[in-house]
Amino acid sequence: MKKPSKSLALRKIFARNVRRTRRLQDISQEELALRAGLSRSYVSEVERAERNVSIDNIERLADALKTPVRSLVDPDLHKSLTSP
Repeated sequence: MKKPSKSLALRKIFARNVRRTRRLQDISQEELALRAGLSRSYVSEVERAERNVSIDNIERLADALKTPVRSLVDPDLHKSLTSP
């Protein structure tokens, strides 16, 4: 069985942390997209790890969530939470 690449693993970590941070702030994907200047479908694809996100958009999402970029790529953030 193939081991997942680090970039795919990081994409999943980023996706999980964006979704969980957004949910903890009790905002919708639509609201996050509006704050970040992105489409709701783009945010949805990011949260499902289907989108390879540019550095610019990582920064836009972090700013919209009022959180440091490093927290969105931290593999241990929200580790104790069970919902994706």
